[in-house]
Amino acid sequence: MGTGGNHMTEKRIDSVRLQNIVQGYGRSAALMAAVELGLFTAVSAGAGTVGEISAALEIHPVNAERLTVMCAAMDLLELKDGRYVNAPDVQRFLVRGETRYAGDWMLFTKPAWNEWGRLSEHLRIQDLRVLPDIAGYTVEQARAYHKATYSIGMGAGRRFCRQVDLAGRRRILDIGGGSGAYCIAAANTWPEIEGVVFDLPPVAEVAREFIAENGLSDRVTAMAGDFTSDDFPRDADVAIMASNLPMYGREMIAKVIGKAFDALLPGGEMHLIGETTNDDRTGPIGPAFWGLGQAIQDTTGLAHSEADCIGYFNRAGFTDVAVHAFIEGTLSRITGRKPG
Repeated sequence: MGTGGNHMTEKRIDSVRLQNIVQGYGRSAALMAAVELGLFTAVSAGAGTVGEISAALEIHPVNAERLTVMCAAMDLLELKDGRYVNAPDVQRFLVRGETRYAGDWMLFTKPAWNEWGRLSEHLRIQDLRVLPDIAGYTVEQARAYHKATYSIGMGAGRRFCRQVDLAGRRRILDIGGGSGAYCIAAANTWPEIEGVVFDLPPVAEVAREFIAENGLSDRVTAMAGDFTSDDFPRDADVAIMASNLPMYGREMIAKVIGKAFDALLPGGEMHLIGETTNDDRTGPIGPAFWGLGQAIQDTTGLAHSEADCIGYFNRAGFTDVAVHAFIEGTLSRITGRKPG
């Protein structure tokens, strides 16, 4: 009886967790469809029942019910007094027209949807490229890409300025800076700071558009170049490289950090902001996702650990190397100082 009693208290192992993971694509699809159809914008504007949502989205009532039930199950919608309302984060980031609207970012990975379905085929490829294929990359493609990332980039830039005191610094070099969000945020925070966004020619052209929209063309410039191979400007006392860490393998990231060290003025500082795993490489899930996603590109890019990044900084010659949480569980900020 004693043995039987202990057996009854053991936790039963079932397949529910595995089923939830393998069906996760349905959650992604529901969120993307809700953004594309404007569900959360309609709810914010007062559509609180299935019938009202159906009319606002111009979809069949049955489909409106299916979508709202799924979004409620994912805690994207909440029921209050019998009417749907947006969850707080949904209200803040997924209502079109709001300042912090990030719907384009939610759809950012959708072009890779079909290739994720072929992941096992990509993982069987033995001949990996060091760099993504950028041949033929156009201004139009760069504009679409950075339109999707701009809102989230500006949020990251403002967060950076809250975390880091650049008072007394004069010039920022943003390596692979995309839309220029970090330089724009810094220039708005410290009136004495100038910045240069260093990125591919089509991206630099788009960056100039965002810089001009913010009225900062006199203090922030965009320089065309490939940071993996071209020389860096050598007149900056701050270097930033943000949110492209998993796109490259260990040798390339170490090379870029070494180039940044050489280009910085003595006493300058570098900030590497990216999706890093813990040192035993068991998570978090976000960096692991972005690292695995590089298999879709058939490159050597991967998720770097915090220890990896510390090693890159130390080998380049930086001192006072440290890791800071940028967004807990999502992004780390690794820093170092050039002696002098």
